Amino acid sequence: SHRRDSHPWHFPGKGVRMKKLRVLVLSDEIDRALYDHFDRSMLQDIDIIISCGDLPARYLTFLATMFNGPVLYVCGNHDEKYVTNPPEGCICIEDEIYEYEGIRSLGLGGSRRYKKGPFQYTEAQMEKRIHKLWYPLWRKKGFDVLVTHSPAKDHGDGKGAHEGFPCFNRLIEKYRPSWFFYGHMHLSYDANTPRVSRLGDTSTVNAFGKYVVEVEVPENGDTHRSADGDGGSQLEQ
Repeated sequence: SHRRDSHPWHFPGKGVRMKKLRVLVLSDEIDRALYDHFDRSMLQDIDIIISCGDLPARYLTFLATMFNGPVLYVCGNHDEKYVTNPPEGCICIEDEIYEYEGIRSLGLGGSRRYKKGPFQYTEAQMEKRIHKLWYPLWRKKGFDVLVTHSPAKDHGDGKGAHEGFPCFNRLIEKYRPSWFFYGHMHLSYDANTPRVSRLGDTSTVNAFGKYVVEVEVPENGDTHRSADGDGGSQLEQ
């Protein structure tokens, strides 16, 4: 058994020398130990921070000033203020593949459209965003981590504004990334909502609040696989 706020993962090595990276994923709710009652030990040994949306810009800006590594983020449906005042010192990975230490992270923020405002999409609009990524997907030979705000369809999602996107399911099925980090679904909504799960060959994490993922990547940083997703992570039991 493991703590509810952390989980180890395995990256397929096939005889390659491996190194460990610790990823802190965040979404939807400020963790007081990372802000109001900042405890520097919470960032000890963390290599990268990834926000899955719906967090105040000031929170991510604060973490970027206290943390030596990169802070990546996508936008949630409540992040309207990001339009004029985005998080400072952080890296927006919306509609692109950002590579760090050999890990290719693809960002697709936003939720189902339910009212007027930014960072809300119909299924067709989200699918169009994915189609526009054909070149970076080809050039990078796929991706290792899908970072979104909304979940995939029928995978820890809800109804209405919290319904997942079927195009995420298809994207994951095609490229078989090792990890899928998402937010939007507060664990407080339903005690039975899983923190960690699997979707096909992909290990999934609901990033609500905070959660630490330990990953293994080749020391030379070459995680690139064929575009059809040869290989994948395996959740440790």
